[in-house]
Amino acid sequence: MPRPGPGATSGPQGPHGAPEHAGAASDTAAVIDESGTVLGWTRGAQELLGYPPAEVVGRSAVRLLAESEDPDPARTARIADRCRSGSSWQGRVGLQHRDGRPIEVDLRVSAAFDLDGRRCFLACGREHTPGWAVSESVLDGFLTRSPIGMAVVDRELRFTWVNDTLERFGGVPRDERLGRRLGEILPGLRAEAIEGVMRNVLESGDPVIDHEYQGWSWADPFRPHAYSSSFFPLIDAKGATTGVCYMVMDVTERWNAQHRLNLLNEAGTRIGSTLDVSRTAQELADFAVPRFADFVVVDLLEPVLGTEEPPPWPPGAKPVMCRAGLSSIREGCPEAVARRGDRVDFVPPPHDARYLVEGDAVLIPVLDPDDDVWAVEHPSRVASMREFGLHSLISVPMRARDTVLGLATFVRSENLTSFEPDDLLLAKELVSRAAVCVDNARRYSREHAIALALQHTLLPQVLARGTVLETASSYLPSDTKDGVGGDWFDAIPLSGARVALVVGDVVGHGLTAAATMGRLRTAVHTLADMDLPPDELLAHLDDLVISLVEEDPEDETTATAMTGATCLYAVFDPVTQRCAMARAGHPPPVVVRPDASVYFPDLPAGPPLGLGGLPFETAEVELPEGSLLGLYTDGLIRFDGQDPESGMTRLGRALARPGVPIDELCASTVRGLLPGAHTDDAALLLARTHALGADRIASLEVPSDPAAVADVRAWATRRLHAWGLDELALTTELVVSELVTNAIRYATGPIRLRLLRQAGLICEVYDASSTSPRMRHARTTDEGGRGLFLVAQLTHRWGTRYTGEGKIIWAEQHLPVTADA
Repeated sequence: MPRPGPGATSGPQGPHGAPEHAGAASDTAAVIDESGTVLGWTRGAQELLGYPPAEVVGRSAVRLLAESEDPDPARTARIADRCRSGSSWQGRVGLQHRDGRPIEVDLRVSAAFDLDGRRCFLACGREHTPGWAVSESVLDGFLTRSPIGMAVVDRELRFTWVNDTLERFGGVPRDERLGRRLGEILPGLRAEAIEGVMRNVLESGDPVIDHEYQGWSWADPFRPHAYSSSFFPLIDAKGATTGVCYMVMDVTERWNAQHRLNLLNEAGTRIGSTLDVSRTAQELADFAVPRFADFVVVDLLEPVLGTEEPPPWPPGAKPVMCRAGLSSIREGCPEAVARRGDRVDFVPPPHDARYLVEGDAVLIPVLDPDDDVWAVEHPSRVASMREFGLHSLISVPMRARDTVLGLATFVRSENLTSFEPDDLLLAKELVSRAAVCVDNARRYSREHAIALALQHTLLPQVLARGTVLETASSYLPSDTKDGVGGDWFDAIPLSGARVALVVGDVVGHGLTAAATMGRLRTAVHTLADMDLPPDELLAHLDDLVISLVEEDPEDETTATAMTGATCLYAVFDPVTQRCAMARAGHPPPVVVRPDASVYFPDLPAGPPLGLGGLPFETAEVELPEGSLLGLYTDGLIRFDGQDPESGMTRLGRALARPGVPIDELCASTVRGLLPGAHTDDAALLLARTHALGADRIASLEVPSDPAAVADVRAWATRRLHAWGLDELALTTELVVSELVTNAIRYATGPIRLRLLRQAGLICEVYDASSTSPRMRHARTTDEGGRGLFLVAQLTHRWGTRYTGEGKIIWAEQHLPVTADA
């Protein structure tokens, strides 16, 4: 044995003289027998002194001493006796490098152990750091109080020596370890994998550093432990590996901290994947089982699950919650006393309802079913504790942005490890993150409901119907988190039995899109009332959008919603059976002829609204009796990323089903084209055309002579009698007299009177003038000026529209209740 140097000390030893690890994951060690012959030499020792194993193993260790060392056989013998007795020795020695230079080494020699039938010692060393006494050095403190365990195994992987620390780790006495393999004494420690690592070290000669694994310790059987081990070979004079020395640290706390961090990182991707309150609560429960607990419930206040803002908490009131999340390691969650959707009022005793508002997270490491508080207040839960072994609980109030949301409760049963304070911190962080997701989902649901209600209010509740058109519509909001969009449609009755059909699409989603849609729909109604041609109406709408954007150029949300909006406006005339259309960046309509053939009219596209500077063009198509006209938004034809042409083909094929009622056809088409989740709103407006028959139209050319007015009144009376509308004769005579007289007096010929019987009785007077009549309130001294005022008072509505040849003044009356429309 090497003789100690001048600074040698003998520090405190354990009862068995177990040497502690000479450095974290260090392999600077040698195995020496009782005679001082080196039996094993590690790579760390070779790096320290420069000797390869072939020059050291099998030779005396004395030759490694520096020339300044004075061998003292008696002292060496005393050290050897000390180690044989079960104690270890530590001190400083001077060794000589292979190149001749001296090296001071802080050395520690283990208690004796048997290796291949020989009594041996394990010597671990590290080059001495000047300025430190061994008793005060980091090495001394590390060796005497090290948390690192050490062991030596032979080529059969049988233990030949272990230190005290390793004995404590496993909880297995040293005497029961020696001569046996790891798998025979600690089967729960993943021994097969660890022994596989040691075999690789034996075969390759390469050390393995920081191999981490998890297992159970007999010394602490109620919770798993994590260990970090390093393995290095023991090499003889011929370079052969005679065994393995390994060092192990208990890194349970570090492993648990990393495990908790990993859980939180994973929770960020698994909880809150949707903006659905109930699903988010269930995601929290599913994520925590079995990663953190064996049984989890998430209870939310009822207003949180709805679309209302949670009201202020009334003093003394019990929480009215609904079970929104439920998960267990047992199929069917048999330990639960309430199911998903049930009302619950659980708070952990002895707390009351104020716990949700003011309380902090509660940790109950050991649940006691015999506790009177539990037995009295929660007898059904006590029964569940006994039956399923529920033994540890954590409850965390769910709060976010000063809003009380509910309560999350975590319970362990089959996992025998009780919850600890660090687990409480993890539970609070999990619930805090989930609470933000729940609150986001709640706020989104509330805004989504408001947007849907707003859009439902702004869209037509009943489409215009009559003898000239059958109409049906379907609107399907998107399934995305952005919420309801700005798709809209309308059917607007016009003068002359005509009907305007309009569909539009606002950019974006949410309240702004819905409000913008309402503004555009109102504008179209106002412009339609002016009886403008489609191209002129879109031009005015375009100007309106530009002016609204310019009102507040800093309002980017409104500007984005309005600029780029699309619109298609069509006017169907049942007398001519023609439809005039114009579009602003919108997809063309679809037409299904009476023979079920489908085509998409080639309409000039026109720019989207708000761009300005480019004209819109009107085109006309003929729609014979029984034709089907479909107006739609692009969400119906761009489903699942398909190209618009393919979507239009599918739409045409879905609508080409003769004999299907129009309401059923509209609904089934939308369901068929959008069977699953979709990222954009979709709207479909269908209109089946009918012609206004000749028996419902009466026309008369009127001479430009005031004397002809009496004959015109008589002609109108006869026509009404033929239609069975004698009740309207007196009013119609007055209307005809006023409108024809005005045309003769103020306009130019030709003049024509036309009566239309549809949902109402319409009287129209055509002339070639562009002068528009104006209703005024005549003074009592005026002899005239009361005609249009009387017309307005006696009819349902009246107005003027312009044509290419002049204008038309019209008035409409309701049909009598007894009349056949």
